[in-house]
Amino acid sequence: MKTPTRSKAARKSSAISRRSPAGATADRTSDVRRLAGEPRAGSPALADQARVILEERIVTLELPPGSVWSELQLSEMVGIGRTPVREALQRLQTDHLVRILPRLGAQVTEINVTQQLLVLEVRRVLERLIAENAARRATPEERQQLLRMADTLEGMGDSDVHKFLRFHYDIKRYIAACARNAFAASAIASAHAMSRRFYFLHYSRAHDLPVAARHHTNVIRAVALGEESRASAASDALMDYVEQLTRDTVMHRG
Repeated sequence: MKTPTRSKAARKSSAISRRSPAGATADRTSDVRRLAGEPRAGSPALADQARVILEERIVTLELPPGSVWSELQLSEMVGIGRTPVREALQRLQTDHLVRILPRLGAQVTEINVTQQLLVLEVRRVLERLIAENAARRATPEERQQLLRMADTLEGMGDSDVHKFLRFHYDIKRYIAACARNAFAASAIASAHAMSRRFYFLHYSRAHDLPVAARHHTNVIRAVALGEESRASAASDALMDYVEQLTRDTVMHRG
């Protein structure tokens, strides 16, 4: 297969960047794979693409907790060179999704209920901050987009959990961008990834996508309407639901 020319790869990258967050949910993994032929294998763009693919495979347990993978294995798996994969793994370690093992590669971290509850303590504060700021700072165009995203999410209550979690990823990034606080957005990213993985593991028992979709939709619509107090309350209600779901997993063990 020929490596795409720089101009062709640039056109592809530009096309993807212009997509709306809702449209970007359609086979995002395929998009980043197609861009894997872009020049400068060590470029940040490729590391970002590798991170997106690997995070999704960790979240959906395709890379199981406790499993160990070499850089070469992961590079071949995602179709991206070892240098950007190495950079992606370093970021995933910061997000507590992998542990770098010198000379061996990376081990996917185990899922721990106690640790997840600690994550939720931090996430509760950041979710509220981001929801309030987004409700105050979003542009009219962003508010319209948020309403469209809310309608889409509401219709996904009976959809495939993989599709739901991909859209959840895009929505959370979009709301964080609307809040215009890069520090909060960066801090909450790892908490979202860990929460998505935890939910995916226990979804088969809870089987409550409609409930999850409703809680998220309540936050999105409050943000879109610029109602800060309502966004804050909806965010807290969402986190109450997530925390109870997490605690219930302990009661249903075995």
